[in-house]
Amino acid sequence: GGGGAAAAAAGGRRGRGAVAGPAPPAQVRPRSGSGGKALTFDVAVVGAGIVGLASARELVRRHPSLAFAVLEKEKELAHHQSGHNSGVIHSGIYYKPGSLKAKLCVQGAALCYEYCDQKGIPYKRCGKLIVAVEQDEIPRLKALYERGLQNNVQDLKLIGAKEIKAKEPFCRGLMALDSPHTGIVNYKQVAQSYAEDFREAGGTILTDFEVTNMEMAKESSSESEDGLKYPVIVRNSKGEEIYCQHIVTCAGLYSDRLSEISGCSPEPRIVPFRGDYLVLKPEKCYMVKGNIYPVPNPRFPFLGFHFTPRMDGSVWLGPNAVLAFKREGYRLFDFSTGDFLDAVTYRGPSGVRAQALDTDGNLVDDFVFDGGSGDIGSRVLHVRNAPSPAATSSLAIAKMIADEAKRRFEL
Repeated sequence: GGGGAAAAAAGGRRGRGAVAGPAPPAQVRPRSGSGGKALTFDVAVVGAGIVGLASARELVRRHPSLAFAVLEKEKELAHHQSGHNSGVIHSGIYYKPGSLKAKLCVQGAALCYEYCDQKGIPYKRCGKLIVAVEQDEIPRLKALYERGLQNNVQDLKLIGAKEIKAKEPFCRGLMALDSPHTGIVNYKQVAQSYAEDFREAGGTILTDFEVTNMEMAKESSSESEDGLKYPVIVRNSKGEEIYCQHIVTCAGLYSDRLSEISGCSPEPRIVPFRGDYLVLKPEKCYMVKGNIYPVPNPRFPFLGFHFTPRMDGSVWLGPNAVLAFKREGYRLFDFSTGDFLDAVTYRGPSGVRAQALDTDGNLVDDFVFDGGSGDIGSRVLHVRNAPSPAATSSLAIAKMIADEAKRRFEL
């Protein structure tokens, strides 16, 4: 995700897309306080991770007469979850039939491959084997096969020990589920390509813009004309502000906090868990050709010892899942008192990864999209929980968000 970033869609005249980074052009920086002309936008998408950028791209493609912008907390795009993931293009086997996860993953994987072909982004359709090594795992493996069929995953098949060895010479198992359309890609590169599409369509990206406040404009302000047409003021940690009509938040690790800022419900809460990987020795990487996964434990379906090849030729082993003491805590000793207290004082189980929890401590196992009421809440669409396979599903999620934004905001 964008890690607390914000994206906004600019109203009025559309200009060339521009990026505000460490040395931004003066004309695309938001005003600070009452000084200068306010930037005005029709829709604000909060978060320049892969979901936020895909959504902004889809919105500007559908509504070319509107001007859009992306506001990002960091100085670079796709800096957090979108740039720290396994890189797997999932096929949609695991997810509950009929769930948004299942539907969007299958659609999103096909769209991802198509998009990478169009843009010349390298990927590998290296496949995946889910391997049963004990007899008691075979019924679960067969149930997983049936689930994949219900989810319309293409070309799945169960294979025996001899076929496992033919596909992965150094892998041993009793039976495996062969998913030939699972692949790998560099999702940061994909996200940056979405951003380029967005800019080329006239969108504006403002980096180094950490959203800290949203409020309704006062009609009596000096910007009364803008305040009436663009009634929501979005302000950052530096006191800079933009005006907009509507907001879409895709803030990843900060989705709950951004919802609170907008006056909407803080539920579900985000409790961050860090997944650690080991890296296979370079001279041993030839032993792994595709993704090799265990049969998932139904209690902890996201965990297990995975062999995950990477686009750079390395192979990752893992992940585990440990409580992260900071929402952007990629190193073992990264610590934030606020994030830690937010996690340990929120009722919940020993979690399995960066995950949304409800008030009873249960894992929220599907995508959550909501809004609110009131002056600002009614103008906001929140993407509250977009866990794996959100990167795989990003283009499909974007279509659904654009549909919902059109319905809610009457674009």
